[in-house]
Amino acid sequence: MKFFTAALFASSCFAAPLAKRAVTDADILQYALTLEHLENVFYKGALDMFPRQMFLDAGFTGAYYDNLKYIAHDEESHVEALTAALSAAGASPVAACEYNFPYKTPKDFVTLASVLEGVGTSAYLGGAGLIQSKAYLGVAGSILVTEALHTSLQRFNLGEIAPANPYGTALGLNEVYTLAAAFIKSCPATNAKLPVMAFPALTAVQGTPTAPGIEFQFQSPDAMPTGDFFVTFISGLSTTSVAATLDAPWIKTTVPDTAMGQTYVVLTNANTTALTDAQVIAGPAIIEVTPPSPTYDDSIM
Repeated sequence: MKFFTAALFASSCFAAPLAKRAVTDADILQYALTLEHLENVFYKGALDMFPRQMFLDAGFTGAYYDNLKYIAHDEESHVEALTAALSAAGASPVAACEYNFPYKTPKDFVTLASVLEGVGTSAYLGGAGLIQSKAYLGVAGSILVTEALHTSLQRFNLGEIAPANPYGTALGLNEVYTLAAAFIKSCPATNAKLPVMAFPALTAVQGTPTAPGIEFQFQSPDAMPTGDFFVTFISGLSTTSVAATLDAPWIKTTVPDTAMGQTYVVLTNANTTALTDAQVIAGPAIIEVTPPSPTYDDSIM
């Protein structure tokens, strides 16, 4: 996952707030469309770049390649549905941007696809609570299910545990935008300004997967902490702040037991179990944490 964290290292160029105002349903749809445009271009670009045989040579199956085409179809359908919903609401839908995806091989692509699908799932889960319209909420929930299916497919084909966490992980608007901004080179000037901002980058400087109890290092060149600070891990329904030490330029901490699967990590100014934007110093970074062996009780029926 190192190439992904390296890409995030460059995201600070998008750190200025774009617009500060109350979030509306139209904003949420524009935000979702921004992410769907990114995924739509991401998948079609890879399918254009890598023919079927290159996936086979990289160890993936023909069935997996066929599934990629279905995913590309899904992302295009999401773009069309959100575009139509915004147009029907009298809004001007945002257009696709220019992107920079750092994949050079099919394995690079699949690794990044797994992460992006996880972020997409977290974005819809985090944004759902902000939607006022029940009709729009139903559409968002429908897309969320599909994004989660995509995530499981990608994780399984990487040899990762697909259901690594019993619960989905919700992520806030600004945290998601921070991650997406790493891949956006420029957007049309006519696109609506969204009420989001990107935080300074936080970079994981070790390879993953890692495991609970392992010391892990991060770096945030544009936002080195001063005073009290914590490294906060967001995974499933858990938000866990862990004490950290600063050994410039490294920020060192220990992965908590609550982290499982794709986990988001932010540098915070508070020990928190309910993250707010005001607490975020930098991040998120993304790490993969191997979950513990599964257990179950036959007496619970």
